[in-house]
Amino acid sequence: MTATDWPMPSGAVQRLAEEVPVALSFDGVTQAVMMASPADLEEFALGFALSEGLIADASEITRQELEVTEAGIEARNWLAAPAGARFAERRRATMGPVGCGLCGIEQLEEARRKLPPVAPPRFTMTPEQATEALETLRDHQPLQDETRAAHASSFWQPGKGIVLTREDVGRHNALDKLIGALIRGGIDPASGALVMTSRLSVDLIQKVATLRIPVIVGPSAPTALAVSEARDAGLTVIARAGRGLALYTAPQEATA
Repeated sequence: MTATDWPMPSGAVQRLAEEVPVALSFDGVTQAVMMASPADLEEFALGFALSEGLIADASEITRQELEVTEAGIEARNWLAAPAGARFAERRRATMGPVGCGLCGIEQLEEARRKLPPVAPPRFTMTPEQATEALETLRDHQPLQDETRAAHASSFWQPGKGIVLTREDVGRHNALDKLIGALIRGGIDPASGALVMTSRLSVDLIQKVATLRIPVIVGPSAPTALAVSEARDAGLTVIARAGRGLALYTAPQEATA
């Protein structure tokens, strides 16, 4: 259940989005606890593991299960031996008494992680096409339609438009769910653009570059650091500028 009815003092009923604590654990160790919508959680765990660099390939997660408790939901994941060893070493290396507030990290140095180079897109996406994609995205948001309280991440492909969308109360969660769905569905992340309902901050840029999605579109202005990191990685950013959308970074070299 991702939404529930809530009686109002006026006697009306309002649909509210569900929000529950979700613990993402790997080989019995909790990596992060996120407030999330209780849907598509196996995709969420897979997308989180990939976008945070915990695994290099979906095959490195050998088993998943969900455990529902009174406190929330634990998304349990078991890793293949090489990935498990890397995860254990990462946990040992990042043990510390304080956190910096970004998902899945515990040291300030990790906030500016080195990003892999992103290949130029094999397609052209203009600001006009990006505007159309954002408008079309509104037709793929049933949870938002019900509650007015959910973010969405979608995947756009040239000639097809939006082919996949995931929603969540958290913008990072919506992106990780979409990443997991892309990989599970056998869709090449390099074949299209990411279209989001939220502003583009550096942590989203990091996740997108890690998956080598070549273009990201947002409805509001990005942060300066997000643009800088995207430019360094070769990622195309299309986002709000004035009353329309504009290219903030333009390493696009379309071949089709």
